[in-house]
Amino acid sequence: MDYQGMIIRPPSEAGSILLQVTLGCSHGKCAFCGAYLNKRFGIKDREIVLRDIEFAARECQRQRRVFLCDGDAMILPHERLTEILSLIRMHLPWVTRVGVYANAKSLKRKSDAELQELRDLGLGIVYMGLESGDDQILKAMNKNGDSAFIVAQGRRVREAGLKLNVTIINGLGGVERSAAHARETARALSEMDPDQVGALSLMLVPGTPLHDQWERGEFEVPDGVGMLTEIREILFGLTLSRGLFLANHASNYLPLKVRLPSGKQAALDRIDQALSGKAVLTPESARRL
Repeated sequence: MDYQGMIIRPPSEAGSILLQVTLGCSHGKCAFCGAYLNKRFGIKDREIVLRDIEFAARECQRQRRVFLCDGDAMILPHERLTEILSLIRMHLPWVTRVGVYANAKSLKRKSDAELQELRDLGLGIVYMGLESGDDQILKAMNKNGDSAFIVAQGRRVREAGLKLNVTIINGLGGVERSAAHARETARALSEMDPDQVGALSLMLVPGTPLHDQWERGEFEVPDGVGMLTEIREILFGLTLSRGLFLANHASNYLPLKVRLPSGKQAALDRIDQALSGKAVLTPESARRL
């Protein structure tokens, strides 16, 4: 397989065939993100992608899922994306689901009919970063669009019959906007009603604008108790028709896997136990990106 630079994929795609079809991220300007600092956005040549699919056809017959890398493969022109999905269906007929990262900008470029066509060709799940529902935080972090724009694009994914996994970042508002971040993120997620929410905890990456702000004393990261209090408020205000709330990434202070709505109260009780000192939080030395 032709992998250029560091490959990043969702935790749930650990066992998938990782097919790199783009390089980097089409936006690449978020203040907190260090994922593609040294990788300029680009689209990989058809011949390279085809060779990788043919390699997977020979060597990856036990893997039932494909994930399209890098950070925003949904930005591909529709004809190119349908071609790739058709090639996967042709050469990897045992694959049951294809996943992709997307942002609101790239989703906006796809019509409702195009999203449905992608679904019919095997695209099964879209991973999208909300990060925060608070517009002031989104602007400060240089996200593309406000919360209403992101929510609207997420709802279009669901309406097209695709599964939607939305990422939020615990602590992204710092100490100053922690309460607003929790309140507005719960609101935006409830409006979007994704199949799954993945909550990461903020870890500052050297070389990013947010890390520079922190070094200058302009941004204060909540401590473990502050992060967990924020997660509690997000979960308390969150209403999903059905879905999973996951805060079990290596960056989190208290691993949580909550099926909503049935498991909400038990999860809140567990968080309260941790906040009262009856459960041990993950130490800083054990947290990872």
